[in-house]
Amino acid sequence: MRTGTYAPKPGAAPVGRMIAAQAAFETKLLLRNGEQLLLTVIIPSLLLVLFSTVDVVDTGDGEPVDFLAPGILALAVMSTAFTGQAIATGFERRYGVLKRLGASPLPRWALMTSKTLAVLVTEVLQVVLLAVIALALGWSPHGNPLAVLLLLALGTAAFSGLGLLMAGTLKAEATLAAANLVFLLLLVGGGVVVPLSKFPDAVGAALGWLPISALSEGLRAVLQDGAGLPLAQVGILAVWAVAALAAAGRFFRWE
Repeated sequence: MRTGTYAPKPGAAPVGRMIAAQAAFETKLLLRNGEQLLLTVIIPSLLLVLFSTVDVVDTGDGEPVDFLAPGILALAVMSTAFTGQAIATGFERRYGVLKRLGASPLPRWALMTSKTLAVLVTEVLQVVLLAVIALALGWSPHGNPLAVLLLLALGTAAFSGLGLLMAGTLKAEATLAAANLVFLLLLVGGGVVVPLSKFPDAVGAALGWLPISALSEGLRAVLQDGAGLPLAQVGILAVWAVAALAAAGRFFRWE
């Protein structure tokens, strides 16, 4: 009688396969979390519909949805890459999940890559949903799609770095409070639904250096005004992205 060996060959899976599996897992966690869906889908959608159909804020000439849609897209990026990721990662750090994953065959850089991929997948779903809603409300986008993609990518990098920096340095409860507070403050003062021109000149100029303002104004320049690549906003987002990711890599604590 012939016998065989049925045990699988020991060893870690290829890094690419581990990243794909972890990214799929992280995406499912994001999409199954009711609080995350409230931040990433429900609130941006409600704001888009409300301010596009009810005359609450003076958005200038043209259809309100043409002004609001780019800002709401920027808000969606911030809600996922910054607020949602900061809160989720902060509590994973508190409960020792990151420590355990850091001791697994999955390299730490691969874990962060997986989280980034999960954010990107969620953002794609957000952008598609919000674009469909905006088009149904009469949105008429213009401009170069590649410029839009570059702005969204830089905005994602900047907000991801800031979210990981917060989650990796503050306690989970402090991260929860701070991330939600920042979300609310930037919703009002980041050029999302209220034009920066409505603020005093000095205040508006200062707010224009924020990543949410640069992303909102950059998307608006392309999608509403049909401009080319808005170099000023691209430069601001690039500086935020490099600085935030470098700081997160330097100060992030795994436990």
